[in-house]
Amino acid sequence: MASAIRRNFGSLLLRKLRNTFKTQVPVRKLNLLEYQSKVLLEKHGVTVQKFRILDSAATALEASKSLGAKEYVIKAQILAGGRGKGTFDNGFKGGVHLTKDPNAVGPLVEQMVGHKLITKQTPADGILVRKVMVAESVDILRETYLCILMDREYNGPLILASPDGGVDIEEVAEKTPERLLKLPVDIMQGLTRDMALQVAEFLNFKGELKEKCANEVEGVWKMFLGVDATQIEINPLIETHQGAVVAVDAKIQFDDNAIFRQKEIFESEDTSECDPRELDAAQHNLTFIGMDGNIGCLVNGAGLAMATMDIIQLHGGTPANFLDLGGGVNEEGVYQAFRILTGDKAVRGILVNVFGGIVDCATVANGIVNAFKNINLKVPLTVRLEGNNVKEAMRILAESGLPIQIAADFEDAAAKAVAAIQ
Repeated sequence: MASAIRRNFGSLLLRKLRNTFKTQVPVRKLNLLEYQSKVLLEKHGVTVQKFRILDSAATALEASKSLGAKEYVIKAQILAGGRGKGTFDNGFKGGVHLTKDPNAVGPLVEQMVGHKLITKQTPADGILVRKVMVAESVDILRETYLCILMDREYNGPLILASPDGGVDIEEVAEKTPERLLKLPVDIMQGLTRDMALQVAEFLNFKGELKEKCANEVEGVWKMFLGVDATQIEINPLIETHQGAVVAVDAKIQFDDNAIFRQKEIFESEDTSECDPRELDAAQHNLTFIGMDGNIGCLVNGAGLAMATMDIIQLHGGTPANFLDLGGGVNEEGVYQAFRILTGDKAVRGILVNVFGGIVDCATVANGIVNAFKNINLKVPLTVRLEGNNVKEAMRILAESGLPIQIAADFEDAAAKAVAAIQ
């Protein structure tokens, strides 16, 4: 379960999500590799390190020399933290290396590309490294923190800034809240120059650097709007010994509802590390996350789905997945959900738990009957339906002649689903 819903939690917003996990949706979000985030930042006027992307060692020397750097940082590109302390399946240690010799870049790249990197955040057998970023190493004088996110408490964009960068911002908020600036932005007015300067001043940038930092804040704001982001977190935003302000690392979250405006960004996602079942479900407007249990869950609504998993465990069972049908489900969606669930050999039983608010229970019932027949379901099926058009739904299930266990209520559904596989 942990590997399936692993995410980088670096912001206060995500902290809130963690603290209310039982009532939140652990949906699959668009994840960009580090270099892809840097490309977007640079495109919107934010200063980043000079870098090159390599998929082999063939052009490493040429690429590193083109950077003209005094020191190079070579970083394996995977969607997992702890790369620097990781180990490759070939025995090579470290997914992040520094060197001042451009001739050493190639051999380092060769040790990384095509090999699996194992860290504390990867599966036990690691993640295959397909690309490596070679970047100019920056001379850090000090680190600060900058984030723009959509926040419900403020009903709009909120800037979070702290002069204490490079660390967990949650720790700063808890131990030294006076070191964290919270600056709401009026979505109609937008970020003003005075606000950008206020952020720069709070981050302790002085003189010319204050103006430079304000420019970076404006660039991040421009990107926030331009890419339909829900969060852009720069940690750290650094000051160099040479008097530059540079965004060294960024985490970006996007509004999934804006896919039609951001097709290029969403199409750039590297899905090689994703669970293929998640991708399959997403194509049918379903939300799926695999777990390590044996009872497949087919539910509508995030809260009900989480509660269903909890009550299964309460009765001694283990959920095999989180699967949310969503509010606009149709018979085809129900069929696809069953297809995905039954594709998991670990699933020994299925529990359907649907409350018909927006959803028509009869539609779900027809979908269940059709799926049962077309897939030739071999595992026990327990169904609890309640709400909109439930009487018609019960008639459809009863007249189907199929071996479906009908549950009277939520508790009964979990008890029957667990008992059916024992």
